[in-house]
Amino acid sequence: MPILEGKGVTKYFGGLAAVSNVDFAVEQGEALGLIGPNGAGKTTLFNLISAALTPRSGTIQFKGKDITGLSPHKICRMGVARTFQLVKVFADMPVLNNVILGSYFGMSPGMSSKDAFREATELLEFVGLSAVKETPARELTLANQKRLEVARALATNPELLLLDEMMAGLNPTELAQAMELVTRIRDKGITIIMIEHVMKAIMNVCERIMVLHHGQKIAEGTPKEIASSETVIKIYLGEKAHAGS
Repeated sequence: MPILEGKGVTKYFGGLAAVSNVDFAVEQGEALGLIGPNGAGKTTLFNLISAALTPRSGTIQFKGKDITGLSPHKICRMGVARTFQLVKVFADMPVLNNVILGSYFGMSPGMSSKDAFREATELLEFVGLSAVKETPARELTLANQKRLEVARALATNPELLLLDEMMAGLNPTELAQAMELVTRIRDKGITIIMIEHVMKAIMNVCERIMVLHHGQKIAEGTPKEIASSETVIKIYLGEKAHAGS
């Protein structure tokens, strides 16, 4: 049984279908890439999964339970965490406190302050931010703010992690480090869905890719299948990608 499954998921904004009758399934431990042009509905789909938005129609199931329309905090405590396209850190809080908040909010309600501190410290070590744990989050580089968001999401103890353009705006060194971090998260057994425009990351990290266009799923398959799909090349990847594939 898939850890996450959507059937006929649809969301309108006014008369525009941002997500239209999308079916999807994600297996436990899988890394699924979600790609498509700007405005394709990718972040809207994340917002529907994480309950920031409610579908107009369709259902979303997590571990066999219908989570359609539940409140965001309930879905988080069930084991679904996310990051954001535009980084959302608590800017004036130290890095460590940002992560401790995640520990209190997630799947272990009632966690002691001692355990939350220990867990947050371990997660900062995991994402490579131990050296800046007392630094206000606003003073971090963009790459490190993205790592902080990941650590805070992991502190909720998720089984499914939604990563929204984690690689955007990173230089080549930061990109390689971010790809390595995502791989280590997947190796911990956490299921990942990642929205990404950096095709190198998608192709190297994900076992499977789903493509959205104008809110509809137009393709799904392995990275090799997606890279050679005439439909995807025409709509999204472009002829240069085709020539280099």
